[in-house]
Amino acid sequence: MPRSAPALSDAALLARLRTRQLLLLEALGRERNLGRAAAGLGMSQPAATKLLQQAEETLGVPLFTRLARGMEPTASGEVLIRFARHALVDFGLAREQVAALRSGLRGRLRLGSVPGALPQLLAPALAAYKRQHPRVAVSLLVETSDVMLALLERGEVDLVLGRLTEGHAEDDFEVQPLLGEPQVAVVRSGHPLLVKEGLALDDLVRWPWILQPPGSPQRSRFEAALREAGLHARLDITETASTVATTVLLEASDMAAIMPASLAAHYARLGVLQVLPLELPLRVPSIHLVTRRHRELSPAAAGFVEVLGEGAPRS
Repeated sequence: MPRSAPALSDAALLARLRTRQLLLLEALGRERNLGRAAAGLGMSQPAATKLLQQAEETLGVPLFTRLARGMEPTASGEVLIRFARHALVDFGLAREQVAALRSGLRGRLRLGSVPGALPQLLAPALAAYKRQHPRVAVSLLVETSDVMLALLERGEVDLVLGRLTEGHAEDDFEVQPLLGEPQVAVVRSGHPLLVKEGLALDDLVRWPWILQPPGSPQRSRFEAALREAGLHARLDITETASTVATTVLLEASDMAAIMPASLAAHYARLGVLQVLPLELPLRVPSIHLVTRRHRELSPAAAGFVEVLGEGAPRS
């Protein structure tokens, strides 16, 4: 058992931790195996064992439990693994900022977005941004809010256009409302529901549905709206967060789906889908710009936020 650490300041303790120890903690968090972690860092297993022991002695707590076929982090180990990961991500961002200051705005911009933000928010902002900053390499991930927030929390995206969900504390994020819009039900052109007179909510539950996975705000509120209307029938559901998969399935079947009004209007203009003439008792929170609190944005991300603010519609 490591000895209790003396009462040192954070700066003094951090000075005792070596960069190689942080790299080892991050690798052990991924591999759960000392041999593989050491090999990945180009060091011997005895050297890795010594580094880990020194880190535990410095902090005064065990960081991993040794098992027969690997290692499991303790609660303290999980905390230090997260710290090591954030330190690596922050160092990468710092390098990008140095490069940007040296040679103009360039580097990486990693965007996360829900599908409903694409037509009115992300697409026009990103087009304007790329005209101004063509040397910035942009990657875009489109998923549900709960998935995007988890990626943001881990530092794997720079910012998110989405909604706060259960399990993600507002204290961890900076949020700015951007767009609120109704949700609508959509089907393929020629669907029997389009010609039904007096279409009501209970007509919808008899058809197969494409819905976002559990945990997404849209799915939760749709199911709650059905319960509040006294409709407890078990739905025939296909789950996907992919807008492309949703539209392809709708075109090929009699399924129905829910989309933000702007996204549905986009596909209606293309002649792909049609909106059902029914107002859904479904209120989904506004789409927000979400960033990590107390984490400075890279120049590339800050530039995108500026462009987004200039062109974003008002809720």
